[in-house]
Amino acid sequence: MKQFSNKYMILFSLSLAAIVALLLSAVSMFLKERQTRNQQAETKQMILKTIGIEATLDNADKLFDRNILTQEKGVYDANGNSHAEIDFYQYDCGFIIPLKGNGLWGPIWGYLAVDSTMTIVGAVFDHEGETPGLGAEIATDKFAEQFIGKKMDVRPIVLKKKADPSSPYEVDAISGGTMTSNGVNAMLEDAFNEYENLNRRVELSCSKEERKEVSR
Repeated sequence: MKQFSNKYMILFSLSLAAIVALLLSAVSMFLKERQTRNQQAETKQMILKTIGIEATLDNADKLFDRNILTQEKGVYDANGNSHAEIDFYQYDCGFIIPLKGNGLWGPIWGYLAVDSTMTIVGAVFDHEGETPGLGAEIATDKFAEQFIGKKMDVRPIVLKKKADPSSPYEVDAISGGTMTSNGVNAMLEDAFNEYENLNRRVELSCSKEERKEVSR
């Protein structure tokens, strides 16, 4: 049997390790790019859902580009450098407002679609790790549908126990999910402070009488 020197074995091992590392790096990069694309598509799915469009990962980009206009704003970092950041979205004759906050176990977020009177016409929420059956209920249609018809015109919407269903500013809190409910309330208050009178500050492309059918 042929004998290999220690030097040869070391060089062979190092070469093999380098090849494996290169392959793993390439696979990781491919999967990361794919994961990023999927995350972007999922975000677009959520935004589209607020205006009644059910999209898939395959057609989310196309439907988003057809129906949604992204509005950006300039922000400055600690070094005084400016960069663009998403402010809000426009659709047909209304706006889609992004929400970001913290629940009990991590980030929570959502989107509210409002018409030209700042009345909510659609909502969607999600979370990273809230407790199933409790805080995680914010991701259900049942929870989100409570927001339809509520208003963001003169004060924030609040989650509270035994909310008055006739009030345009109250929604039932999550049973057993106090910390998550508090996080949603904080998101809603931040959104109200940021986007109050948005319908007066930004000109819409059509009036209520000239609404176009949303493209699907």
